[in-house]
Amino acid sequence: MRKLLLSATLFSSLLFYSQSFVLQEFATGLTAPVEITNANDSRLFVVQQNGIIKIIQPNGTINAADFLNISSKITYGGERGLLGLAFHPQYATNGYFFVYYNNTAGNIIVARYSVSTTNQNVADINSEKIILNIPKPFDNHNGGSIKFAPDGNLWIVTGDGGSGGDPNNNGQNKNSLLGKMLRIDINSTGPYNIPTGNPFIGAGVDGADEVWSYGLRNAWKFSFDLTTGNAMIADVGQGAIEEINKMPIATSALNYGWRCYEGNSAYNTSGCAASTTMTFPIAVYDHSGGKCSITGGYVYRGTASPSLQGRYFFADYCSTQIGTLDASNVITWTTPFSGNNFSTFGEDFQKELYVAAVNNGKIFKITTATLGTQESALSQIRIYPNPAHGRVFIEGLQSNYSKIELISTEGKIVLKDVKLDSEYSFDVTGIEPGVYYINIKSEDLKEYSQKLIIK
Repeated sequence: MRKLLLSATLFSSLLFYSQSFVLQEFATGLTAPVEITNANDSRLFVVQQNGIIKIIQPNGTINAADFLNISSKITYGGERGLLGLAFHPQYATNGYFFVYYNNTAGNIIVARYSVSTTNQNVADINSEKIILNIPKPFDNHNGGSIKFAPDGNLWIVTGDGGSGGDPNNNGQNKNSLLGKMLRIDINSTGPYNIPTGNPFIGAGVDGADEVWSYGLRNAWKFSFDLTTGNAMIADVGQGAIEEINKMPIATSALNYGWRCYEGNSAYNTSGCAASTTMTFPIAVYDHSGGKCSITGGYVYRGTASPSLQGRYFFADYCSTQIGTLDASNVITWTTPFSGNNFSTFGEDFQKELYVAAVNNGKIFKITTATLGTQESALSQIRIYPNPAHGRVFIEGLQSNYSKIELISTEGKIVLKDVKLDSEYSFDVTGIEPGVYYINIKSEDLKEYSQKLIIK
């Protein structure tokens, strides 16, 4: 159980004038890539939303032959299609891999396939075994991430069923498989077994046996950080707030709050449990600057870029920015990578990171670059006095055309689009004493935010 998180780092973010990493084009010519993963070898497997899985070799060459083509089995369009892929921990010996897709009826399907016994670069199209078939009331909010945990169980994240505002309240209904993190044992002769430790097992227990945690809206990508033993879940917001959740892999029965809360803000609390019973995100961001939808990624655990170690990478689909989250839950935004709607991140077998753009079919490798002299420019920004009373001064900006936004710890915008005067200051007279977050937006969309105390 975790209380509502209103820490000083929750809304803090810093956008550098130049990034501490670069995107190196790795492969092109894909169609709507929505997942990148590996089979514990040097190849990358890319899931295309149109129902095809492609293999990319270490030099960036895409195999001409499809690894799998199930385009005839799926509904492709909007948020539906082939969405997820996970290789069995013993894939090298049993050849099993699992996919997540919307079938022609729009249902969520999780199915097992086998690789060909004669060609490791091609799957056996006739080997499908349906594991889960979950009906959906609407065409959006399909979730789609599947991953194997260290215990060998398969974790599956589902959307809340779609529409807007979760009209059927699936997120809070523990007996529905929608809006959930599911955990199943697929090492069985039947479709699957229920693993020991799932929190709602048994007759008379409120909740489906498969459910591990609940209260998710449309988690678009989750990942495991085995170094810290956490699962990182990026959940797309309704219309205002995007969120990042972190949970210990061994902790079950967590309620992430949707539809009662969007991020930390109340959304529809009718019939909801007390907020103290819910697990709130470790970081959130709003839709300012053209942001609209979070794409979750991974904590970097590779070795090629030591300066990135321990940072959680994610992106915003609309603003084309990549964000990183540090150990203190501080978000750092890049400048926009214009023309790239980032749809997924992925790891190779050495845990180096990649990111894909769904709109142009490109895969980029994330790597470090030598920092330029401008990198330290924003480190010279000073906001004073802090605690403040009357006027707040900002030192180190290149121009006073920046606009100021002041946000309370409850997420309420107290000041919006305030312009600095000739002394690079603005007035906070009359604002109730407390802790706020000041967000500075410059003409060229660069941002700087930090905590501000008003006394």
